Amino acid sequence: MDLVISNISKKFGASHALQDVSAEIKSGEFIAILGPSGCGKTTLLRIIAGFIAPCSGEVLLSGSLLSSPSGGVPIQERNLGMVFQSLALWPHMTVRENIEYPLKSRRNRGMSRKARQEALEGAMTSTGMAQFANRLPGELSGGQRQRVALARAIVERPSLLLMDEPLSALDAELRVNMRREIQDIHRLTGATIVYVTHDQNEALAMADRVMIMRDGRIEQVASPREIYRRPETEFVATFVSKCNLLKGSWDGRNFSIAGVVFEVEPSDLPARRFIERGLFPVRPEDFCMTHGSGCESGGIEGQVANRQYNGRETHYKVRCGSELYTVYVPSGEDVFSLDEWVRLRLKVR
Repeated sequence: MDLVISNISKKFGASHALQDVSAEIKSGEFIAILGPSGCGKTTLLRIIAGFIAPCSGEVLLSGSLLSSPSGGVPIQERNLGMVFQSLALWPHMTVRENIEYPLKSRRNRGMSRKARQEALEGAMTSTGMAQFANRLPGELSGGQRQRVALARAIVERPSLLLMDEPLSALDAELRVNMRREIQDIHRLTGATIVYVTHDQNEALAMADRVMIMRDGRIEQVASPREIYRRPETEFVATFVSKCNLLKGSWDGRNFSIAGVVFEVEPSDLPARRFIERGLFPVRPEDFCMTHGSGCESGGIEGQVANRQYNGRETHYKVRCGSELYTVYVPSGEDVFSLDEWVRLRLKVR
């Protein structure tokens, strides 16, 4: 069931939360909506869910109207599951009762007792919560409560699964584990997933495509690899993993900066927008940093301004004139001292 978002706009008072947002999400696709706080990603999710109506535009599911300014399909009649940031579990209900709750809705009154039991057992088993069926939410860990919320969202086998920053309250290690759980659930159910997050690692790790939003508009929609290697705007380049934006001039494949010319492979040329503005986006790991200054052996001359050891790599800030560039150097390679003069070149890929 394809989900089509067509020219959606939403205002709260005089503030524009969404401005002419359009996108198409394929059936069974996992798409992450990524952006800073206040960019409109949760508002868009709430419009898809039916909690609020857009001021203009419409949302269609398999060609049928889901949301519009004049209304749409009632929330309780939409074939969707939702996982909230707060999880919203009933504290007085057991794990089994929380997961079973959607099956008691009016929409599912026609289900047989056997079908309801099979759906319940399947949801608990797939999320690993069957052994905790009789516990209350207060007796569970954070990760277990998250699994209950996921099981409740998939128990009806919805065609559309919406998630609003579901992992934000978990610690770092548990978030990584839950990413795998969500990916497994996606493969198991085949549901279309729309996943809102401000964590770029989550978006890049899990999604088939990533939608980058800023100030109520879409900046780019592409695969995680394309978002990372081929950003289309300065915001996407700097928001996702803090790309360096070198300022210079282009002549075909040659980029000139501070008297230094870099010859860029055709496959590494940036989007035309960058070329027209005299910019060259370079990821921190695409720099090669060597000791020394002066005129020898080319490269951009700079001075180490900051150094942070991060296990697999060391992160450096290098001041080149008035610019400060980020450089990642793998552990085991040369170590550079604070205030040391260095030279930056492009790695050959």
